[in-house]
Amino acid sequence: MSVAIRLSRGGAKKRPYYKIVVANSRAPRDGKYLEQIGTYNPLLAKDDENRVKLNEDRVNYWLGVGAQPTDRVARMLDKAGIKERTPTNNPQKGEPGEKAKDRAEERAEKLREAEEAAKAAAEAPAAEEAPAEEATAEESTEESTEA
Repeated sequence: MSVAIRLSRGGAKKRPYYKIVVANSRAPRDGKYLEQIGTYNPLLAKDDENRVKLNEDRVNYWLGVGAQPTDRVARMLDKAGIKERTPTNNPQKGEPGEKAKDRAEERAEKLREAEEAAKAAAEAPAAEEAPAEEATAEESTEESTEA
């Protein structure tokens, strides 16, 4: 039987309160457990000493017997100085998903097209003025040859 040290939720809706329990890993989250070894109240301030209460002797016993803490409980045990936890590294944590990347590419492409259109619009009046000047010059030469 594999044993886990985990949180069991209690409290009312939007008012969570957790027991830190030792339970069979196959048992339901709020179901039957072997022993309650502490409490966790997330509504209290982070620096409040009553936020996490642990019975260190029982925690050490269950860890010695082979109980595996969940990630959240392992963080609590590390903060209490009972069991050191190796920090995890997720290099993709801040990276946006595929759809967000696609949207960003589409926005960048539309921006490039808008800039190109603006450049073309800025160059077009200058290009239109030059042929107009050439046309007036041609008209004046034609008038002078006719006379």
